[in-house]
Amino acid sequence: MKRLFVLVATLLLSACAAYSGSGLKPGVATLSDVLATMGEPAMRWNDPDGRIQLAYPRGPMATQTFMAYIAPNGRLERIEKALVPENFARIVHGKSNQADVLRLLGPSYPGWTAYFKARDELVWEWRICDGIGQQAKFDVLFDATTGIVRSSYQRPDLVGRDGIAPSCGH
Repeated sequence: MKRLFVLVATLLLSACAAYSGSGLKPGVATLSDVLATMGEPAMRWNDPDGRIQLAYPRGPMATQTFMAYIAPNGRLERIEKALVPENFARIVHGKSNQADVLRLLGPSYPGWTAYFKARDELVWEWRICDGIGQQAKFDVLFDATTGIVRSSYQRPDLVGRDGIAPSCGH
């Protein structure tokens, strides 16, 4: 019984490390290590200088997306959480476009994408963890013709039966 407990605990801990890549060491881990640990990314950007950015959304119901940054030498530079207030603030209304938003936040869940014909507006939505540890939604509204951000906002995710947003659990 004790061996079974140790095995289950080990599997759970390794799953958590794979989820966020927390066991990967910057400057040591390679691109191959990142892919072996975290899996295939949902999106990948190859920069002209040889850097690579990988997006790992952990959803649709989860509140995390991780970005892994690989240096030109093929080594991990860092892994960051993408769905954070600092990145939301970097979205500039009237200037940022869809590619900018994807690079900051990673892909939104396709099932939550909406198009409003009367306004020619496309809305992308992410489930996030707000500043007080409750689940919330972050929406970005684009002009559907130009792809430029019109606005963005955060709102409670009232999925609980009592109308209260559930906690993020981390």
